[in-house]
This record gives sequence, C-alpha cells and structure tokens, in this order.
Amino acid sequence: MNNYSWLQQKLHQLALSSQFMREITFDVETYLISTKEMNDNHVFVAGLARSGTTILLNALYKSNQFSSLSYQDMPFVLAPNLWSRLSFNKQDTNLVERAHGDGIKVSTDSPEAFEEVFWKTFDDYDKSVKEKFQNYVRLINQKYKKERYLSKNNQNIRRIELISSIFPNSKVLIPFRNPIQHSYSLLSQHQQFIESAKNDKFVADYMRWIGHTEFGPNYIPIYNKNLIFENYMDINHWLEQWLLTYQNCYEKFKDTKNIYFICYEQLCSSKDYWSDVLNLLCIENKVDFKFIESQKEVTIDIDNRLSGKGLSLYSELLQYRFRK
Repeated sequence: MNNYSWLQQKLHQLALSSQFMREITFDVETYLISTKEMNDNHVFVAGLARSGTTILLNALYKSNQFSSLSYQDMPFVLAPNLWSRLSFNKQDTNLVERAHGDGIKVSTDSPEAFEEVFWKTFDDYDKSVKEKFQNYVRLINQKYKKERYLSKNNQNIRRIELISSIFPNSKVLIPFRNPIQHSYSLLSQHQQFIESAKNDKFVADYMRWIGHTEFGPNYIPIYNKNLIFENYMDINHWLEQWLLTYQNCYEKFKDTKNIYFICYEQLCSSKDYWSDVLNLLCIENKVDFKFIESQKEVTIDIDNRLSGKGLSLYSELLQYRFRK
C-alpha cells in the first residue's frame, strides 16, 4: 500500500469503499462466470493477527493444491475472474517486504487475506450468505483452476462456527503463539500502523476498506465488554485479548473434529510437527518450508495475574495434539 500511485489509490477507493460497488461486482461475476460443483475439503486459517497465520498460509499455498485470493485480485476481489480478464496489470513476481515490516516478502502472486471484503459486503446473519459464500469460493477456485480453497482470515476467528456449518468437511486451523511474545507483537504493530496512518491517510482508508481491524487506526477489539485493560497502547490490553480469544476457542472447539490448534513455536522447532500438519490436511507431496521464530526481549510492565493465566492456557494448548 505504501507504493500505490494516485490512480491506484482511487481505483481501490472505487472498488472497495462502496457497498453498492462491491455488491454489483459480485452479482455480475456470479451471473457471467459459470462454476462447477466441488467438494468442500478446504482449509481455513483463522487466529489472532500475529499468530503466524500469514506464514502458515504461504507454506500451505506452496503445496500447489489450493486456490487463494492474492494481491493480483486487488482491488476487485469480489470479481476475481472478470478482473483478471479486464486488468492490464503485468504480473510482478518481484518480492518486496510488506508494510508490516516483519520480514515477510510478497509479490502479486502471493496469497493474502482479502476474503474479509466479502464479509463486509454480506452480513453473517443474512439467510442467503451461506449460498453466496459457497459460490464465492467456487469462483476463486474457478479462476485458479483448483478444487480446494485456502483461506487466511484472522477475522474468521469470530465466525468459526459459521464457516464450519457452510463447509462441514473442511478444516479450520487456529494458530497460537506464546502469549507474551504474541501480545508484544500486536502492540508493536498497532503502534507502527497508528504512526503510518498519521503520515499517510491512505493507510487508514485501505485497512478499513479490506476489513483490517485487528490493529492500527481502525482497531476493533474482538472482546470489548467488561475489559480490565482498555488502553490499546498497553501490552496488557493485547494480552487480555489473547487470553479471552484462545480461552473461548479452546473451551468451544477442543473436541471438535474439524478444528485444530496449531502451535507456531512447534512449527519452527519440529519438522515432524509440520509433516503432521501436512498429513492432517491430506497434502501428500512434501512441502519444505522454513518457519522462523521471532523472540523479542519484553521489558515493559505486564500484569502478573494476567500473564500467569495466559501462560497456563498456553501450556494447556501445548499439550493439545491435533488428531486426523
């Protein structure tokens, strides 16, 4: 988003800021593009931001078994087939570091979390949303000539049950990290994007248009009632969000057959663990991928009671071993 020209910014505004434009592009794509029936053996990666969701997405995408929205689908992400025919943008495979400044490099071919634009357009509680989302996945598969869909959408942590009801034979992966490291990363990203938005209004607009409310200028907490720590510039706020999110998910889904908790630290330290994930997802070909753990020295004050609860839950999650 840092390198978009004025014309590109206006095109994004046209495609993404208007509810009417998003709906009409999806309706036209649905009307004009024929899709075929498919199985629902898809994969949905949904965890708190900064839990390793993007790295896991890239690693799974490398298997070449999945379709996924990518940067080349922007900004008309609700009409990927039509936009690919109309777009004159040349494919750019040059890798550049994304705006997060976290070392992850992307190109126009890289998969990314633009699915939330769909959920911004169509209400979760709309009676027809299940059918629309099924068709949307078919449209993405149609463009990329695949039968399995791969989604990375941190916001889906709010709608895991809905996703599972739409695609009951698919798998949902919930990555998690050490709560102290994870909370510090969230706070750092929040501060970084707040500052970026002060210098460039397009940053806030872009994040709002794609539904990126996990941190930064449009931040909306997943849990915002009866909080002990309401200050977004306090690491304890992010640690409290970590605890509430993973505690709720673990209590709800630890025994659900198609939902699995994936430890990012174990992905980094154990090749066998990564092999087990591939087997779990029925990916037969070996996918070599180097997961790199980021450990920061955290010297700011953390509430002892809150950190104790977080680390206790983290230990319990470490004992969880996903089952095929």
